[in-house]
Amino acid sequence: MVHPEVDATADDIAEMEIRGAATIADAAAAALATQARESDADTPAAFRTEMQEAARRLHDTRPTAVSLPNALRYVLQGMEGATVERLRETTVARAEQFRADLEQAQSKLGRVGAGRIRDGDVVMTHCHSTDAMACIEAAVDQGKHVEALVKETRPRNQGHITARQLRELDVPVTLVVDNAAHRYLNEVDHVLVGADSIAADGSVVNKIGTAGLAVSARDRGTPIMVAAQTLKLHPATLTGQAVEIEQRDESEVIDPETRADVGDIEVRNPAFDVTPPRHVDAIVTERGQFPPESIVTLMRELYGESVEHPWESGPA
Repeated sequence: MVHPEVDATADDIAEMEIRGAATIADAAAAALATQARESDADTPAAFRTEMQEAARRLHDTRPTAVSLPNALRYVLQGMEGATVERLRETTVARAEQFRADLEQAQSKLGRVGAGRIRDGDVVMTHCHSTDAMACIEAAVDQGKHVEALVKETRPRNQGHITARQLRELDVPVTLVVDNAAHRYLNEVDHVLVGADSIAADGSVVNKIGTAGLAVSARDRGTPIMVAAQTLKLHPATLTGQAVEIEQRDESEVIDPETRADVGDIEVRNPAFDVTPPRHVDAIVTERGQFPPESIVTLMRELYGESVEHPWESGPA
């Protein structure tokens, strides 16, 4: 039986109450730890089946957020033992280790990214990314004066979150509508975005609008930095799997009353788009910064040539 906390976490991820790839991964690992601690399974096979069910429940919430399956994979692959108690101990320990490494990874990434930000720079942001925020926070901690031009990022206005957190760091913020980005690119030194996943060829899957912003930035000669922890690398793309682009509910774009007033229309609300590697200057991770074309080397080092889906396997 899936623990209620796992169900609650899954619902929060699906409804974007929990957002940001690192935050999603952390919440998933914590939920699996709770499932393991509270399990009343009486055999190792039952325990494994229960953990797989919990992982599947979490996995099915956000197909594009690759940090989620990477977190589940990390925890389940560390589940070892011949008794329920030993399986419980190793699963909880693995989840706690993942969360500790995750917290440290973002700090390391922030310091790497801050190295690309100079005193007095202006950065443009899109959507909200905890990894991108880590770069700016590290730069501020180093005594650099940084200013930000923040895109509101429709339809959910995640840019408001970024603006609020930047103001908490005393970073001067200018908020602009998405359509004004090209107008202001000459006034910024970097475009700084996060990523929900990164493909083996260096393509960046991120909040819808990132690809268009990247094209505009390339036209203006403004460098684009992608801040992404290695848990956001998409190992399945090594074997040719395409990245699924999630479609969000149309109510985020238009309310039912307005839709009825407009008439018979089709509404599409893709959550993400794909920015090709030729439009990206650097991918910053906790393991250093990489040109997008070389990210495949790091991916192979971390994940090998292919990756199992342990939440889909049968009972041990």
